[in-house]
Amino acid sequence: MTESIDELTVRYEEDGVETVKELDKRVLTKGAWSTIIYRYQDWDQRKVEYSADKFTIRRYQKQHGIYKQKSKFNISSCAQAEKIIEVLGEWLQSQPGVPEKSET
Repeated sequence: MTESIDELTVRYEEDGVETVKELDKRVLTKGAWSTIIYRYQDWDQRKVEYSADKFTIRRYQKQHGIYKQKSKFNISSCAQAEKIIEVLGEWLQSQPGVPEKSET
């Protein structure tokens, strides 16, 4: 567990091999409940290479000064990520007060 949101990571090492390589992270919300989205790759021992990019959204709760992971959602492919973006875009466009997306 960690005390700082900047120290949170999905990076994981086992027997000297980085089995989960964190490529990027973005903090979506901060506070007692924080949400972070990570871009990462898994190590494939059989192929001896890293996987294509994957994404995970993690929710953390800060209790007694320590962040504890409470939930996660893994997005296993770029195709799935694009579909999520498409659906959220459609839903947001139907919300009152949300400006139209300009095509430039």
